[in-house]
Amino acid sequence: MEIRHDVRHVTGRACVCVCAYLILSTALWAPLSALVCAPLVCIQAAWKKSIVVTSTRLELITPSSVNMADPQVAYAQDEYGNPFIVVREQGKKTRAQGTQAIKDHIQAARTVSNILRTSLGPRGLDKILISPDGDIQVTNDGATIMSNMELEHQIAKLLVQLSKSQDDEIGDGTTGVVVMAGALLEQSEALIDRGIHPIRIADGFERACEIAVAALERVADKVEFDREHIDELLKVAETSLGSKIVSKASSKFARIATEAVLSVADLERKDVDFDLIKVDGKVGGSLEDSTLVKGVVIDKDFSHPQMPREIRDARIAILTCPLEPPRPKTKHKLDIGSVEEYKRLEEYERTTFQNMIQKIKDCGANLVVCQWGFDDEANHLLLQQNLPAVRWVGGPELELIAIATNGRIVPRFEDLSADKLGHAGLVREMSFGTTHDRMLVIEECANTRAVTAFLRGSNKMIIDEAKRALHDAMCVVRSLVRDNRVVYGGGAAEVCASIAVAQTADSIASIEQYATRAFAAALDAIPLALAENSGLAPIENLAMVKSKQVTEGDARYGIDCMGVGVRVLRLVCLTCRTTT
Repeated sequence: MEIRHDVRHVTGRACVCVCAYLILSTALWAPLSALVCAPLVCIQAAWKKSIVVTSTRLELITPSSVNMADPQVAYAQDEYGNPFIVVREQGKKTRAQGTQAIKDHIQAARTVSNILRTSLGPRGLDKILISPDGDIQVTNDGATIMSNMELEHQIAKLLVQLSKSQDDEIGDGTTGVVVMAGALLEQSEALIDRGIHPIRIADGFERACEIAVAALERVADKVEFDREHIDELLKVAETSLGSKIVSKASSKFARIATEAVLSVADLERKDVDFDLIKVDGKVGGSLEDSTLVKGVVIDKDFSHPQMPREIRDARIAILTCPLEPPRPKTKHKLDIGSVEEYKRLEEYERTTFQNMIQKIKDCGANLVVCQWGFDDEANHLLLQQNLPAVRWVGGPELELIAIATNGRIVPRFEDLSADKLGHAGLVREMSFGTTHDRMLVIEECANTRAVTAFLRGSNKMIIDEAKRALHDAMCVVRSLVRDNRVVYGGGAAEVCASIAVAQTADSIASIEQYATRAFAAALDAIPLALAENSGLAPIENLAMVKSKQVTEGDARYGIDCMGVGVRVLRLVCLTCRTTT
């Protein structure tokens, strides 16, 4: 055991007196008593020296041996002239500045980027995310992984915002954008080591970015489609699903995504209203059992088991007011002292329920959808009046029903009228599996644009991942509705841009030439990661792709991650299921 007392190994919360420390050591560790007694005699004889005891030797610390410039230690004497050493609890914190601070930030961002690098492409690995509560989530969606990471470094948090921005604006490519950002920072670090100022590096990157975008616009192809010819849209949507957990059912999900987007799209204005698309799921069945419902699906059933399971030509009263007697809004107390008073209260409640139900029937409604619940008595009266009802419907679902059926949400029974009812051709209740879980389906709605993607899966984790995959596919189709130009995946677009930037860099006379070359090298990170995650030789395949594109002048050459290697990635015969 070493109890050496020097400036680098001593920690404490207050002043440590060497003499008291030695006396305490003598009392606690008997084997050291013989070693400590001699220093004690020395201290009593000469107070101008302090002694540090180790298990093997004695060392003398004199005032001249203490580094007074060290901020963690100070030499002092008490009122009797006894020497002691003052040790601070923590050393003086220093702030990184200049080049070192920039490198620290780059290293933090690269660490996050390397985590997502292995999830890129169809052969990318899924990540298992464990929440503080112990919940497990398996996904390779970049935005989901980034949003669930508990990051403290501010620069690393910027990458989370970058991924979220990509997800909100584009909907796909959330992994590739983080990998690309990490590659740019890695190249920036090498330029900083060579003495190039960060401002000049940023200017060079902006210039290189303009060159890359111009190169992609030259090689981009247009995808022609309409509501009757959607084959090209299906291929693009299937491409975005190739790296997801639903890849085995990618054709099914691609059709669901394409038909859902076209159902709510305004092709003339090139606008897609995602508010009319609802994505819902139910545990049970397989992914192939998923379907697109031309209407609204809500996870509710009729309030009474004897109510009809199917209603045709439904006229729906959408209520946000409860089916119960009015009560004071302030705190109140109701005292019942006799049987007559109780019967009078019961009669009041029954009369109130009957008046509410009569108002609903007078407006012509034959189905009630209520945001709040109602008790068994009201439920029984609704059954007697042949008025089916659904209770405890959530606010967002209530709004979607109102949009789909062209109805109005009614906050009071006095406001009910025939023009505020929603209309649907069919409302039916369907059940699933051996558990007979029931859900309501509202079809043939007045507003035919509203649709619901109803997903099935073996467990909740599969359904959650299927929802994220379908969202990415729908966002890709939406992007094509807005702008129908495409470039090819498998790293083909990145290699094409890299070649164009590298060729232009030689003509730049300023120091930005180095930053432009670094940008071209960073673009190679995407095809390298795709090849590496697919078990191919990264450098060899990248060299082959560049050679093919330069010698043959075909920007469609890329890395086929499904195992073929380098080939032409045409949209009309798509085999590489990758998105970058």
